[in-house]
Amino acid sequence: MWLYICDRPQLRGKNFMGFLSKLFGKKEEEKAAKSPKVSVSSAAKENSIPPEKVGLDGKFDESGLAKRVAKALDDANISDEVGLWVAQSGSKVILKYNEDAKSILDRAEQVAKGVDGASGVETMPNA
Repeated sequence: MWLYICDRPQLRGKNFMGFLSKLFGKKEEEKAAKSPKVSVSSAAKENSIPPEKVGLDGKFDESGLAKRVAKALDDANISDEVGLWVAQSGSKVILKYNEDAKSILDRAEQVAKGVDGASGVETMPNA
């Protein structure tokens, strides 16, 4: 488990893994930490892959966009202590949420829209 240090008083001192680790595993968190920031458009062109399939390390990843969105949520210090899941359908980001995530949903949606390769964001309550 990670100790996440941030400037948000409500989260200071709490242990949590972040969206990337929580949704995709610690290996992806470690990969992200080791990889320099990737230019999605350059990586897509160089590797002849669609931008939504560019992973955290610039290589092909079927869930590349969703992983990059999860990392962006972590980088934006959005709390992972709510029921929010990230998926993708092609180049569209899907944010599924529980009732407790409504307070961060607008911010999460804005972050997701800003991730390279995302053509749109759809939010849907978790059934």
